[in-house]
Amino acid sequence: MAPVGPHHQEEPVSYPQPLAPEEKLADAKKQLSLPPIVVICGSTRFMAEMTEADLRETKAGKIVVKPGCDMKSPHRLWSDPVEAEALKVRLDDLHRAKIRLADEVLVVGDYIGNSTRAEIAYARSLGKPVRFTHPAVDSDA
Repeated sequence: MAPVGPHHQEEPVSYPQPLAPEEKLADAKKQLSLPPIVVICGSTRFMAEMTEADLRETKAGKIVVKPGCDMKSPHRLWSDPVEAEALKVRLDDLHRAKIRLADEVLVVGDYIGNSTRAEIAYARSLGKPVRFTHPAVDSDA
């Protein structure tokens, strides 16, 4: 045993750092053997293209999440303008949650509006890979 005296220094004790929420999610996905999750982003004017992209990504073995409401099409759920505005805020929050859940982002369409541009920036700020069905619209390419 090494002598313990007035000049003895103990080895620092190393404690494991708690996992960040993102690391916990990635670990849980791995433990559950989940396939990659892709979130589809883009203007709702491209809902038909989003459905087609959903089919391709699903065929490739991925879990797909995408916008579930096209608020540009009339529907009784958002016919009241005040309720529609509140719903839009909730849907935007929900879509950001889908981006956090996903392993990658697929942007559909040949047009990028402000909402989609914000979603792309958010995904990239989280380190998510972003793919485009029309790469020419990627201003960061």
